[in-house]
Amino acid sequence: MNYRIADNVIAFSTERDEVLPFYVVQPHQVHGWVIREVTDPFTKREELEGVDALVTDVPGVAISVRTADCIPVLLYDPVRRAVAAVHAGWRGTVQHISRKTIVRMGELYGTEASDLLAVIGPGIGPESFQVGQEVADEFRNAGFPMDEVLLDCGPKNPTADNPMNGGLHIDLWLANRWLLEQSGVRPENIQVAGICTYRNNDRFFSARREGIRCGRIINCIRLKND
Repeated sequence: MNYRIADNVIAFSTERDEVLPFYVVQPHQVHGWVIREVTDPFTKREELEGVDALVTDVPGVAISVRTADCIPVLLYDPVRRAVAAVHAGWRGTVQHISRKTIVRMGELYGTEASDLLAVIGPGIGPESFQVGQEVADEFRNAGFPMDEVLLDCGPKNPTADNPMNGGLHIDLWLANRWLLEQSGVRPENIQVAGICTYRNNDRFFSARREGIRCGRIINCIRLKND
């Protein structure tokens, strides 16, 4: 799945059994908020232990995050020519990893949030992301607008077609969009794929449906060489 961000940027999310077109730097994620700059196009995963977001301003360096229901956020600064790939599961979202990545881009490259172009890629949708009260409380304590991101769907009533029917649900797409906008990203500069991995696991991996040992979607962004 390719994204149209700008002519000098390549960005995509892989679908099942898709072969990567070139070497892609992939971190070893831990659902935290550590952000690392990458300058070597062949950086190994073992060198990026405990990292959940990557940034670079080096053309030809393909950075990525791996997901299977978590939310990938890809960022491009067309003024300073820098990119970021962010892994925002619910834990990373609660820790404001998208906002912290924008701050880090500002420190490293002088990025202004209002210049950024953003993509929120395929991830678990609000109808499928059923949570317990403790997770909802984490979002509330982290300052999210709960009247927007929390959905109370009534008593749990799992069915064969929808095991996630009823209960509390969090809209991770909206939560991450809210973080971007609160950071200063312009609403018109945010693309949301709106594809639920749980409901489309014929195309994308879903850890909640298939188990944590399932494959992973590679969400990549790369500045083209000049």
